[in-house]
Amino acid sequence: MKNLFSIVAVASMVAIVACGPSAAEKAEKKKQDSIHMADSTMKVAAMAKAKADSAAAADKAKMDADAAKMAEAAKAAHEDSVAKKLIKPAKEMKPAKKGK
Repeated sequence: MKNLFSIVAVASMVAIVACGPSAAEKAEKKKQDSIHMADSTMKVAAMAKAKADSAAAADKAKMDADAAKMAEAAKAAHEDSVAKKLIKPAKEMKPAKKGK
């Protein structure tokens, strides 16, 4: 009876080992995991680029708004100085004559 039990135990271990994935299946799984990892990396890179582009656009818009405010403030200061007769008004520029 002990011999029969030992034979059945060894046969079941061999059957369990034989039921595992084959080398081809393992290679295919590894290839699919590699493709998935590459896709994930590309998605993360695309999201990082989009975020950087968005931040750059926001910075540019802020700089443009600040430049417009500064130009308006300079114009107002100039007009105030002219009104107080601290400086003379700017002369109008004549267009340049074309040569013959």
